Amino acid sequence: MSFNQLEKKVLEKLFVDRFIGGRHTSVSNVPKGFPKHLRGEVKKALKKLRKRGYLIVKPTGYGLEVSLKPNKIKEIRSILEEQ
Repeated sequence: MSFNQLEKKVLEKLFVDRFIGGRHTSVSNVPKGFPKHLRGEVKKALKKLRKRGYLIVKPTGYGLEVSLKPNKIKEIRSILEEQ
């Protein structure tokens, strides 16, 4: 399974900030820190990663929260080391 650079950067951001398992962040916070012209692409990358099974999505009263699946951490590490 190949990942584009943006998907790897999204995984890296969530991994470095330790949003794993029970610790999550709002979907609207993930694009922060990326260039403004890429923010729409970051949201698309989040959807792809969710479909591939790398993200946990938690609905809340004020929007969606995301975190990395704990059982995929080894795989995510190997993906990030490929860079």
